[in-house]
Amino acid sequence: MQKSAFLKDTVEHIDIKEVNVVPLVEAMGKTAFQARNLARAAQIFDQMVRDKDAGIILTLAGSLVSAGQKLVILDLIRHNMIDAIVATGANIVDQDFFEALGFRHYQGDPFASDNELRELMIDRIYDTYIDEDELRVCDDTIRQIADALPPGAYSSREFIMAMGKYLQENELGKDSIVRECYERKIPIFVPAFSDCSAGFGLVFHQTKHPEAHVSIDSVKDFRELTQIKIEQGSTGIFMLGGGVPKNFVQDIVVSAEFLGHEVAMHKYAVQLTVADERDGALSGSTLKEANSWGKVDLALEQMVYGEATVTFPLIAAYVYHRRNWQERLPREYNRLFEAKETVTGA
Repeated sequence: MQKSAFLKDTVEHIDIKEVNVVPLVEAMGKTAFQARNLARAAQIFDQMVRDKDAGIILTLAGSLVSAGQKLVILDLIRHNMIDAIVATGANIVDQDFFEALGFRHYQGDPFASDNELRELMIDRIYDTYIDEDELRVCDDTIRQIADALPPGAYSSREFIMAMGKYLQENELGKDSIVRECYERKIPIFVPAFSDCSAGFGLVFHQTKHPEAHVSIDSVKDFRELTQIKIEQGSTGIFMLGGGVPKNFVQDIVVSAEFLGHEVAMHKYAVQLTVADERDGALSGSTLKEANSWGKVDLALEQMVYGEATVTFPLIAAYVYHRRNWQERLPREYNRLFEAKETVTGA
């Protein structure tokens, strides 16, 4: 078969603005099991948005943009419901930045021959496909951005700002999370930045410039996000999946205390996950467990056990159609670092 036979039906992004789900979610709140948990999580997220003193941090783990969730995230950004993002590199680079360059994800088949896909240079993410040849263009674009920057150690936030600036200057990615956040001064942190296409691009860059090159400093990421917590004080976290983004954003409470600042635990916390807590793994550890570490307050926290492509649009649409975001002002956290910026021109 030809490559085109597989790459024909594009993944389309969900538009939460089209359907008012408020009555449905409120009805779910009168039922049981995960339906009631989802309704409570939606109410907690709405309360975060209504709280004028709280900053809201979104974490992204798992394959979300490739699964049609990009526009949901963009609507949260565009309507002042999110102030910072902590994510995996796959969502930000391999998926969002990849689509910003003009490429797409495609609907696929989890039972397709992976050997045939490999021979055709098609990568599979469960039931979606991505063109490996196009992905390598993404890798090389990261190299080009790194080549154009002065050598030095950058936080992932700083480098992602340079990615957003690249998209803006080249008139690319009108519906890109990276570009939207760059223009709205919303920081994006990717603590494991090299664990995605960015890693390949930076390896190419450092090999080309062994003596003087760009590197990503994850400790600087941690310090910058801790500074946001110190400056903001009251915070809420909305977590999709678990892993590094989840732990990274929870740890800033403890980090601030190490620096001598008395800060409150995260006042609000919602996590959408399919992970099981019984094996002790990070993705499945409950928010109640995080309270024992001094990270999350227990008054307004909710776990929802369900796959995020189902639960996330419902919660986001509920809060969108409640429209309490209309009274909320943007935080523009990137302004906290502008005095120190010497490269990106933010």
